[in-house]
Amino acid sequence: MNNHFYRWFCRSVRQGAASNSLVKVVMMAVAMFVSMGVNAQDRTITGKVTESGDGSGLPGVSVAVKGTSRGTQTDVNGAYKISVPSNATLVFTFVGFAKQEIAVGSQSEVNVKLVSETKALDEVVVVGYGTTTKKDATGGVVALTSKDFNKGVIASPEQLLQGRAAGVQMTPNSGEPGTGINIRIRGTTSIRSGNGPLYVVDGIPLDGSSTTDGADGSAGFGNAAAKNPLNFINPNDIENISVLKDASAAAIYGSRGANGVVLITTKKGKSGQSNLNFSANTSISNNYKNYDVMSPTDFLKNATAAGLDVSSKLINGGATTDWQKEVYRTAITQNYNLSYGGGNDNTNYFFSLGYNDQQGTVKGTAMNKLTARINATHKLFDNKVVLAVAMTTSRIKDKSAAIGGDIGFEGNVISRAIQTNPTYPIYNADGSFFTNGTPAFRNPVALLNQISIGANTGRTLMNFSGTWNITKDLFYKANFGLDNSDAVSRTAVLPGAIGFANSIAGNQGYARIANRYVTTTTIEHTLNYKTVLGKSKLDALAGFSYQKFENQSNYVQANYFIAVPGSDLTNNIGFVDNSGTNKAYTGGSGKGQSELQSYFGRVNYTYNDKYLLTATLRVDGSSKFGINNKYGYFPSFGAAWRLSNESFIPKEIFSDLKLRTGYGITGNQEFPTNTSVATYAPNSGGGNVSKENVPNPNIKWETTTAYGVGLDFALLKGKLSGTVDYFNKSTDNLLFPFAAAQPETATTRWDNIPADIRNTGVEFSLNYQILSGKKLDWEVMVNSTFLKNEVAKLSATTIQTGNLYGQGLSGAYIQPITQGYPLYGFFLQDFKGYDANGNTILGAEKTYKGSPFPTMTWGLTNNFTYGAWNASIFINGQSGGYIYNNTANAVLNRASLKQGNNVTYQTVSSTTGQAYGDAPVPSTFFLEKSDFIRVSNLSIGYTVKLPANSYAKSLNISLTGQNLLLISNYTGLDPEITNPAATRNGVPTLGIDYISYPKARAFTIGLSANF
Repeated sequence: MNNHFYRWFCRSVRQGAASNSLVKVVMMAVAMFVSMGVNAQDRTITGKVTESGDGSGLPGVSVAVKGTSRGTQTDVNGAYKISVPSNATLVFTFVGFAKQEIAVGSQSEVNVKLVSETKALDEVVVVGYGTTTKKDATGGVVALTSKDFNKGVIASPEQLLQGRAAGVQMTPNSGEPGTGINIRIRGTTSIRSGNGPLYVVDGIPLDGSSTTDGADGSAGFGNAAAKNPLNFINPNDIENISVLKDASAAAIYGSRGANGVVLITTKKGKSGQSNLNFSANTSISNNYKNYDVMSPTDFLKNATAAGLDVSSKLINGGATTDWQKEVYRTAITQNYNLSYGGGNDNTNYFFSLGYNDQQGTVKGTAMNKLTARINATHKLFDNKVVLAVAMTTSRIKDKSAAIGGDIGFEGNVISRAIQTNPTYPIYNADGSFFTNGTPAFRNPVALLNQISIGANTGRTLMNFSGTWNITKDLFYKANFGLDNSDAVSRTAVLPGAIGFANSIAGNQGYARIANRYVTTTTIEHTLNYKTVLGKSKLDALAGFSYQKFENQSNYVQANYFIAVPGSDLTNNIGFVDNSGTNKAYTGGSGKGQSELQSYFGRVNYTYNDKYLLTATLRVDGSSKFGINNKYGYFPSFGAAWRLSNESFIPKEIFSDLKLRTGYGITGNQEFPTNTSVATYAPNSGGGNVSKENVPNPNIKWETTTAYGVGLDFALLKGKLSGTVDYFNKSTDNLLFPFAAAQPETATTRWDNIPADIRNTGVEFSLNYQILSGKKLDWEVMVNSTFLKNEVAKLSATTIQTGNLYGQGLSGAYIQPITQGYPLYGFFLQDFKGYDANGNTILGAEKTYKGSPFPTMTWGLTNNFTYGAWNASIFINGQSGGYIYNNTANAVLNRASLKQGNNVTYQTVSSTTGQAYGDAPVPSTFFLEKSDFIRVSNLSIGYTVKLPANSYAKSLNISLTGQNLLLISNYTGLDPEITNPAATRNGVPTLGIDYISYPKARAFTIGLSANF
């Protein structure tokens, strides 16, 4: 090994691991393995490269030693000779054929059969309850493997494919560790019910509900959304992800397939030599952007112009404080993964351990995760019976801050860091937190230290299956799954916390402990029949599925604490004054339970490898539906014509050309349990209960009818390939709660609304192998989606949503859902400038001004390989949508200066010299384009040349950057963000930015080794 590299490596180990003894031990061990052994003499390898079909020799095939610049080419007969070091891996590449890598080992002769790109279309793609091949797929399916995934700081599976798949749009709630992500596959289909896809992990459909409670804001610091329930999966354990986008593919999941289906397949052991893999990554993150508020000098200048008395200590505190610097930090993330897998002809196994410690850029926020996974299969009775077990278990510890998205004028950590007077100090002379004496003032640093928010979550997903190969064509499989999670959330506000005198009775502290238990039981039976009869191929599936969903919760909360300030109230919740009228304790509990019984079938028929037909039917019976609609029927049909196998299509141009079409009906039953039956709730006075919900025996699922046409193609001997799809989705029977009609004593009655929520669009995906040679490979991948969303029909009065929060904005909403416009369209008064007194002039009426949905989203990936180096750069963007800057409206408005707050915008009229003094009002002034171009991911890797006799088989070093560059005219921090708290009466929203947790720029250095 090169001595300079070795010295650099050891120095890096000492410096990078100094803060973590575990890292230090592991990294030193890796360095020892790498350094062992001495260079052995090169040896000569010979062989022949042939075409897998007819066995003919292939001339001109590139034969390279992986990780080096050493290479050669085959002669006219396909023969080659090359000198290689020990532990070498040969890489064979040839235009029109799939790349192949072979470890030399102890062999002296390596013969290779290359598969043409057309045969590479036989690559297996995971679909619902089975697999198919790329060439036989009739539906809209996109499959991504580990080489396609995003890299860097990745907490959940969705982040692996963010921006990588056409038709799939993801908007994170914020930049907080473990935050939820809004995922839309081919548009938003529902008003009130869930819009997220169904997730299926190794064949087990997951309950999409939250596994933890979000931060409760009843103490006055705002509510916060629950964390992402998919965080329990270690992204490093994922082998591939398939997205079923259209109804012909997703209808196999019936009443849960309307929003698409995401199939996650985890890694499994492979027959042959066992492999031990270790990877370690360390990341450094900082906010990509902070708010550009006034300096102390500029603040005092503008305060004087606004008529404030700068000699008052309420206006001039005499300090110079950068409050954003005080609440933000450079965050460190550490990620370690260890896996071991292998097997033989009868048994395969895979074990993994993962540890992730991700700090947030807001001080005190973090996510700490420990995961373990096992996958194993065993064959019995001469492969007649195959038993399999898969299990993932995790423990997650989340730490949050007071950053609720529905906070009012009092503010949370982020809004107070923006607003607080920059001349105020952090501490008083005695070391206590500074306060200006007004009851509502909140010191941002005090908010971080006097409020504690956290959650601990454990989740285990188990899957046991047995397959009986009855005949060579007939297979039966029984599958049992158990998904169980338990979580405890703790929130506390210390007695005497600054700024909570108006929020907490007596300002004597507040604490809440909430528990949530979610269990899903799955039992499935499937029967498959596959056969070939002459020119016909038949693949038939019949199945039965039963799932039971249970969701239980309880909580206790208290105030009037008898405690020493600084104590952890959630560990001392018994020390309260519950005497007299104090009534320190309150509590409650809830339970939801539903069942789903399903019958399904699918037939795939292929004739002459040209004409393909797929028919699917699922029948779902759900306890959520009314007694008059217990079962729903969800059919779908797909057809494809492989034009490239017709004689009139020139083979020298098209290596593959397939026309697809599909039609199907899917459903959405992601609405609350018990909506169809009478429910009761305790009276506030206690002692009895009152009716809460009116029963409706006719309630049924929301229905989405979709059709589309697609074209798959491959040109230039497979170097250029892609897909084009048109889709049209229409959603009816929207489920919505209405006020119960008199004389009914209940408050609510759920019912289905006749409607037509329409999503139409076109998708493009292209893959071009620009260069494929001995030294340099260059691959380009492009995806783009054009989407139009419209409420074409709505048989109900306008439904209000899009709440705005902040001082002076109580009760304001800007997104009435109206027929003839997109969902969540912005309706605002026009901003027409300022009058002579500096007050805003508005148009007379609210009118439609734009949609939060971009009309176009796109992603561009470039992958490079040069010798031992590899690199990838991913850029994505969007255009045509809008975002409402509620932060500017509520927190940084001009009138805020007169209250002694810091602001961003110019506060003095350039024409009159007067300070702008109007109250914050919604208008088009704060509606901005959400267009952006982002350099999302850049990764550079190097494969280290190892000495002979090294314990390590391979060693790779990588450097990854995330969110490196954002090009956008949006004046907020990031246009790709939303506020999940901006709901109104349970109706969600999209495209409103309110003091969101900033997104970070991250740099990750990683090391991975295979032993």
